[in-house]
Amino acid sequence: MPRPGATGLRIKSPDLLIAESGADLNGHGLRRSMGLFQLVCFGIGAVVGTGIFVGLSDTVAQAGPAVVVSFVLAAVTCVFTAFSFAELGGAIPVSGSSYSYAYATLGERTAFLVGWCLLLEYGVSVSAVAVGWGQYLNQLLGSLTGWQLPAALANPPGDGGVVNLPAVVVVLLAALLLVRGVRESARATAAMAVLKLAVLVLFCVIGFGAFRSGNLSPFAPEGLAGITSGASVAFFSYIGFDSITTAGEEVRNPRRNVPLAILICIGVVTVLYCLVALAAIGALSSPEVAGRPAALSLIVDRVTHSDLGGAVIAFGAVVAIASVVLAVMYGQTRILMAMARDGLVPRAFARVSPRTATPVANTWIVAVVFAVPAAVVPLDMVMNLSSVGTLAVMAVVNVSVLVLRRTRPDLPRHFRVPLAPLCPLLGVAFCGYLVYGTGPATWLQFAAFLAVGAVVYSLYGRRRSRLAADADAAAAPDGAVSVPTSRPDAGTDEATRDGAAPAATTAAARAARED
Repeated sequence: MPRPGATGLRIKSPDLLIAESGADLNGHGLRRSMGLFQLVCFGIGAVVGTGIFVGLSDTVAQAGPAVVVSFVLAAVTCVFTAFSFAELGGAIPVSGSSYSYAYATLGERTAFLVGWCLLLEYGVSVSAVAVGWGQYLNQLLGSLTGWQLPAALANPPGDGGVVNLPAVVVVLLAALLLVRGVRESARATAAMAVLKLAVLVLFCVIGFGAFRSGNLSPFAPEGLAGITSGASVAFFSYIGFDSITTAGEEVRNPRRNVPLAILICIGVVTVLYCLVALAAIGALSSPEVAGRPAALSLIVDRVTHSDLGGAVIAFGAVVAIASVVLAVMYGQTRILMAMARDGLVPRAFARVSPRTATPVANTWIVAVVFAVPAAVVPLDMVMNLSSVGTLAVMAVVNVSVLVLRRTRPDLPRHFRVPLAPLCPLLGVAFCGYLVYGTGPATWLQFAAFLAVGAVVYSLYGRRRSRLAADADAAAAPDGAVSVPTSRPDAGTDEATRDGAAPAATTAAARAARED
């Protein structure tokens, strides 16, 4: 492994990443309190929400009845990348997710830009998810009470709204739960995940009960271009499964449970989405579904000729979208925490409360910052930009698998990507194909976003990098500070067998032993 700074890449070894995990700069640690079931529910909680409850109508508008093919195409992209996340999540079980994987393989600059893109995947998608919450909340209120919030306060701009007040409320409520503790958040997410899966299964039962095969013709009115555009929109429905890897420092037996949870989550979600899409189009024609807010409730109302069924679906959507906000905000705070430990963002994001074992200041900053675009930014703009940022990160993760296989073949891996290097390369290709489907306007927005990120790294991150500072100190004549290193065969305890380096602090050593 090259020395930090020796090649200009500033690569951080996986051993050092693991050794430093689990504690903030003051020694306050995260707690390993999540098991496999909670982790799977956490992943489903992060994925199933606005994309299927709100975004389905936008996907149908692009692809027509071929929306099922669009969902499958988006799922294939996710499956290839899920393999890569599973291998890396088991090999480097830390909170940084794809940011940390890039740091260990492609260097600090790329890692920072990955973290910057994760602001789109996690932070901005919080805004996008929250935007859809108000639409279903109004649907639920209307069904139960006959009263709704004014459109100016409940809808996104561009859809009759001025300020989306419910979006702000759900973001702040999620932050309130997150600062109470990860165990409480995990329990709430698990309960909400089970509930929304039950609601979507109920929708499938109702939809297939009114299925009409004639609604599937013509199957692909816009041809391959429509399917591709639909897949780019449908991809937003899968965003969040990689948030499982952000819990690497708070999961029991992460080397086993993180890869397993990723694969289970993707499998369950893909089957569910395809069934929901087919049931929706079979029950109501694609022109009637396309572009309609709260489409699933509308379909159930039409099929059952009652507001009661739609109210049940709307309730499920309110719970589902709230759980996505909760899980995705969790992921964003852990990414920022990892970056702050490395000195690439301000230290405030790394501080962990000794009472709740959560990054309190980090959580509230994220909540306030992303509540603003949730209130005033149109949903379609946020969805497209968030999807492109996520696809770029996924492409980097696929490349990181190939690099780590070459540079650290000795690193313990409880899961290995099958048919490597073919699967990771196909993952990169499919990501590029879906980026192409988002259109030139989104490409330009994303390029501008990356350019700003590069400037921020040059002006702040590069100058304050802890890795560079430690390397400089280690190279100093007095050798006052040394960069922690490790050998894969050093010692026989659990931390060493899992690839953890001897830690520089007691808290880091404790976190490594718990792995």
